[in-house]
Amino acid sequence: MNVIPMKKDAKIYVAGHRGMVGSAIVRELERQGYTNIITRTHDELDLLRQDKVEDFFSSERPEYVFLAAAKVGGIIANDNSPADFMYENMMLEMNVIHSAWRNACKKLEFLGSSCIYPRMAAQPMTESCLLTGELEKTNEAYALAKISGLKYCEYLNRQYGTDFISVMPTNLYGPNDNYHSINSHVLPAFIRKFHEAKVDNAGIVTCWGDGSPLREFLYVDDLANLCVFLMNNYSGNETVNAGTGKELSIKVLAEMVAKVVGYKGKIEWDTSKPNGTPRKLLDVSKAENLGWKYKTELEEGLYMTYKDYISKH
Repeated sequence: MNVIPMKKDAKIYVAGHRGMVGSAIVRELERQGYTNIITRTHDELDLLRQDKVEDFFSSERPEYVFLAAAKVGGIIANDNSPADFMYENMMLEMNVIHSAWRNACKKLEFLGSSCIYPRMAAQPMTESCLLTGELEKTNEAYALAKISGLKYCEYLNRQYGTDFISVMPTNLYGPNDNYHSINSHVLPAFIRKFHEAKVDNAGIVTCWGDGSPLREFLYVDDLANLCVFLMNNYSGNETVNAGTGKELSIKVLAEMVAKVVGYKGKIEWDTSKPNGTPRKLLDVSKAENLGWKYKTELEEGLYMTYKDYISKH
């Protein structure tokens, strides 16, 4: 399919613009000179309400949609509230994707998560390993919802000739992350934990698991750059992985965060707590072959993220 780039004055709707990913996409669009970005807060538009979403699309008729809205959380939140994660993500993504199709949206980009891939997938994980094995149980509900969203985009493309694409980011971090004490992901949880330990002069910080799982992290502004790049340069049914292609252990990550934050105490590991998936590394050759590569190295990104955290706490 011949890809036609977005015009600078095209009407672009960013769903979830207050979240970490959505806010980064808005920043990137503005940086690149796009002038007609529309957003709605949750109070202005509840994406779980099909009638409200349909009314919004029929009146606003955006030409392009970045679907970054989602109910997200870390391992505890996913494990404790699977019904909520499945319902809310399924509803909001189906409502937005369906209404975009009904109202002749030129292109939609759906943002998923690397947790859609099988728990024991061959590493690094290629886009084609989707649905080839069992999912990680602790975030199965969220993964099933995200798989449904990307498959719905694929089915609309096949049945109706839409140009709806999807991108699957690895673990993300950066400005506007969620630092909730229970519901956050590992990296923001570490930033909060080590910062509070530094402030309290705590001698020991206890982290979950044994520190052995391997993880990959992508700075959210790099993801946003890829999202705009794909909207202008990619069409196809298969998703595109978004990552760095580099990984490190949770133990090394904890030590790096402690260094960035300036925590000098001891780090201990509570092996009675779950580790999660042993390894999650994305094969990013597809994005690289399209002409894109990440820019921000992890330590540099951590310093920028910690600066953002300090400014808000």
